[in-house]
Amino acid sequence: MKIMLKDGSIKEYDSPKSIYEIAKDINEGLARTAAVGKVDGEIKDLRTVISKDCTLMILTANEKTGLSALRHTASHVLAESVKRLFPHVKLAIGPSIDTGFYYDFDGEPFSAADLLAIEKEMKAIIKKGERLERFTLSRAEAIAYMQEKDEPYKVELIQDLPEDAEISFYQQGDFADLCAGPHLMNTKGVKAFHLISSSMAYWRGDSKKARLQRIYGTAFAKKEELTEYLAYLEHIKTHDHNKIGREMGLFTTADVIGQGLPLLMPKGAKVIQALQRWIEDEEDKKRGYLRTKTPLIAKSDLYKISGHWQHYKEGMFVLGDEEKDEEVFALRPMTCPFQYYIYKATQHSYRELPIRYGETSTMFRNEDSGEMHGLTRVRQFTISEGHLMVRPDQAQEELSGCLDLAIHCLTVLGLHEDVSYRLSKWDPNNPDKYLGDADYWEHSQGKIRSLLTERGLPFEEADGEAAFYGPKVDIQAKNVYGKEDTMITIQLDCAIAEQFDLYYIDERGEKIRPYIIHRTSLGCYERTLAWLIEKYEGHFPTWLCPEQVRVLPISDKFNDYANKVLQELQEHDIWASADLRSEKIGYKIRESRLQKVPYLLVVGQKEEEESTVSVRSRYLGDEGAKPLTEFIKEIEEEIRTKAIRVVESDGK
Repeated sequence: MKIMLKDGSIKEYDSPKSIYEIAKDINEGLARTAAVGKVDGEIKDLRTVISKDCTLMILTANEKTGLSALRHTASHVLAESVKRLFPHVKLAIGPSIDTGFYYDFDGEPFSAADLLAIEKEMKAIIKKGERLERFTLSRAEAIAYMQEKDEPYKVELIQDLPEDAEISFYQQGDFADLCAGPHLMNTKGVKAFHLISSSMAYWRGDSKKARLQRIYGTAFAKKEELTEYLAYLEHIKTHDHNKIGREMGLFTTADVIGQGLPLLMPKGAKVIQALQRWIEDEEDKKRGYLRTKTPLIAKSDLYKISGHWQHYKEGMFVLGDEEKDEEVFALRPMTCPFQYYIYKATQHSYRELPIRYGETSTMFRNEDSGEMHGLTRVRQFTISEGHLMVRPDQAQEELSGCLDLAIHCLTVLGLHEDVSYRLSKWDPNNPDKYLGDADYWEHSQGKIRSLLTERGLPFEEADGEAAFYGPKVDIQAKNVYGKEDTMITIQLDCAIAEQFDLYYIDERGEKIRPYIIHRTSLGCYERTLAWLIEKYEGHFPTWLCPEQVRVLPISDKFNDYANKVLQELQEHDIWASADLRSEKIGYKIRESRLQKVPYLLVVGQKEEEESTVSVRSRYLGDEGAKPLTEFIKEIEEEIRTKAIRVVESDGK
């Protein structure tokens, strides 16, 4: 057989050879560093035997697929280490991921000390250098094998495979694990690794299933790469909104209040206030929205009509007990059914449509404790929500208008280049989760697809991410850790009007069901605040800064002038304060910079005599003395235009 290698050369063999044997024949060094093979473009384990002509690339951990195999092997070493130290723990799954690897275990939570002990045990296993041997069993044999080992999660995985499947395992010393591979030949290939953290996870990602303990780790081909990555992790921790937001006094939390219930402090509330006023004015004054205000709570009857009770009850906070014949209420997880009844309160003609309702809505969702993080995933949040009642012939234009609004909001905030777009579709394999049939979904998904295509926006499509009543555009962004969240959503709903008996009277006097567009213009205010904190590292655009100017007298003698300057600023609606403490001016400046105040106005005898202020900005540093009227005019223009200026100086 003839094997064409990466460089175009040909190797000929009279008998079948494994990829590892071919690597060894080419070069002993290559065999030591080989991670996987690519046979005719398909990734294969090094143990794979080649028996016919093909093209072959032998990849090391310096390539992405090779690194994945190394990390997968590291996950098996992790599992063996945990089983040695905690024999009662049950194994779940342990894949490689983009940032490293993880393994899920059924057992008690792991402490920081546990992780250190596990990592030490992993190093001992790696030093021993056990070979990883692959073997296969029939499905029945595999089930019996894992039942004997008392590994119920592995048994469940095997039971989900076809009756005639051949099940593969990898064994290193006394430890064997169900796995499709590929893996390194020897545990010694895992040289540079580190365990990062542990957290809670659900079996198969389903909150109704068992709670597991997940250990995250990472591994690289070289120690220098690991060192660089760990330094990067330390760096991004300093950019986490949890750290910056607390240091700036934007928000805090309290255990006695509860997880996922952050407290916005005066500065954080001021940023949200600025965003909310801007969004409401943009919607109502410029885009024809009608403002509503609806209850935070409703009877279960409402959610049964909407379908949320059947499709989303587990994610709701329910008050009362149906089994006790009590009247049951729930905190609202959405606003749409409330606004439907505002629409239903009067009869509407086709001439009135589209009707655009907007509401700054506080909502409640019973998020899992393991999913919550800072301001990005919480149990109570406020959203810039809206629902548009449109005629079918208006749907495409109104969808486009909603997308325009979303892009406008992102652009003003300087976030438009940080997002990706997704067409979230139904899961045709689970039709019971959704309203409507396949034709309904193809029709409505087609409209969303056309919207994105016509706008020239690159997007991906994702099955199973739609709302139960319709497909949507999800505008996605990643936090500093690379986790992706939905920031803005635009949903097309052609079905739910039937359930609420919503209609308009057409030109023939007939009742017609409207289409409904569910949308956010900015999304969740708390999540957006977290996004802005991380984007700007707390250096918000001036119009959003909770403190835009701080007046700093160089001594107590100039406090009166400082107060006069402060009063003038406040009369022009500029958010300002004065630091009148008996501290040195250098200390006041440094502290103001830590609080990320964009403009500092230093005042002394000269400034008082000339009615000027000495301006220090985070953009240009020391800008020198200016008449107070000139400074006010400049900052008012910056605030009015919502300008985004590049931070070029720390102002020292």
